[in-house]
Amino acid sequence: MKQLHTYLFFISLLVSGTILGQEETNISARDTLPPSEKYGLRLGVDIGRLIRTAVNDDYSGFEINADYRVYKNYYLAAEIGNESLLRDETNIEVEGSGNYIRLGIDYNTYKNWYGMQNNIYAGLRYGFTTFDQTLNNYNIFTGTDFFDLDNNPENFRNERRESKDLTAGWIEFVLGLKVEVLNNLYLGASVSLRRLVNEEDPAGFENLFIPGYGRTNDFSEFGVGYTYTISYLIPFIKRKR
Repeated sequence: MKQLHTYLFFISLLVSGTILGQEETNISARDTLPPSEKYGLRLGVDIGRLIRTAVNDDYSGFEINADYRVYKNYYLAAEIGNESLLRDETNIEVEGSGNYIRLGIDYNTYKNWYGMQNNIYAGLRYGFTTFDQTLNNYNIFTGTDFFDLDNNPENFRNERRESKDLTAGWIEFVLGLKVEVLNNLYLGASVSLRRLVNEEDPAGFENLFIPGYGRTNDFSEFGVGYTYTISYLIPFIKRKR
């Protein structure tokens, strides 16, 4: 799945770069006039989560994203969604599910030509989630049975435990792009580096998946996330540069 995310992200970069290059070569004489730019609310969905939900029986997720241009290159940004993931590991099977929100600001580093409103941006987010963890079963290892699980069925525990209303918070740094492919219609892709600030663990085990944050592990305090979006700009006003 990580390789799929990586391939999709670089394909998005290639396609977007081609579109940007084509737009730059189509500048005409009228582009020397003082340009005006649209300010408004851009709403969209994460199509990456929809695709993953369709192809992965252990996952379901949906996310709405939005940004609002407040001043020149600065945008307020938000993502709201829900996720669930069943992790079936060697010694444990657990499902995490819940709702999340990420709030922050983006800065557009791309200097658009006249008539263009594309974004190549860097951003910061604070994420927060409320979620449940359900432990379906687990193994207890004694002696050398870690290497011989099939012959030690007495160590297998099918015991359902539920921990509800857990919370977690994190910060993340985002790099991404949004390209206008039709009038006010945008395709986008982003990658984010995340670090947990706080989390509540369920009784008797640790979180293996946190909605909005992603998978957790014992080897790093950081996580990585990807998004692939389609969005539509609702313009409210036009302002000169």
